Amino acid sequence: MGGGGKIPYPKHVWSPAGGWYAQPANWKSNTIIAGAVMAAIVAVTWNFSAERETWARRPEPGGWYPSRNWSRQLKEYDAEDRANEAAKKA
Repeated sequence: MGGGGKIPYPKHVWSPAGGWYAQPANWKSNTIIAGAVMAAIVAVTWNFSAERETWARRPEPGGWYPSRNWSRQLKEYDAEDRANEAAKKA
């Protein structure tokens, strides 16, 4: 019935990616290694960025900013605010 036969494709094709319909035997370990390398690059970049992050002005107290969890400058601001509040109460 219609549709024709299988799609013709070259039998002997070489490419860095593995050629037509490639399924290397070690694809799972290669995927894990590539994922680990990408995660390491992201972690190093994140750490580099977080160490150098600065704020032009002091953020509003109590406001939520995602970088409050890792920015050294915001952690110092929060510690100063808590110390000032404790000094006012005492």
